[in-house]
Amino acid sequence: MEEKHMKTQTTNDVQIENEVKKDKVKGLINQFGGMLLAFSAFSGVVGFQMEWLNEEVVNSFTVLLYAVAGFSYTAYTIYKNWYSGKKAQKQNKKLKEAELK
Repeated sequence: MEEKHMKTQTTNDVQIENEVKKDKVKGLINQFGGMLLAFSAFSGVVGFQMEWLNEEVVNSFTVLLYAVAGFSYTAYTIYKNWYSGKKAQKQNKKLKEAELK
């Protein structure tokens, strides 16, 4: 019979994994902001002027996306660690029964 081995993660492994996820989000936001700036420049060259779409607006929008991403990540982390879902409540019960919490 095969035994299933659980992979144990150190605190450093978890921290690295979280940083990689954050870097992924930062990269996506930067790419989106860059695409907006490129579109703004391209539209100006072809004569399609959008005065509201300037560098200041794109930078402000990028900052807003960072704020939304940060809030979402924090809210999800808080929800995940509060043992509020049904699966999480079962897990919390098992931890208390095993006197691990």
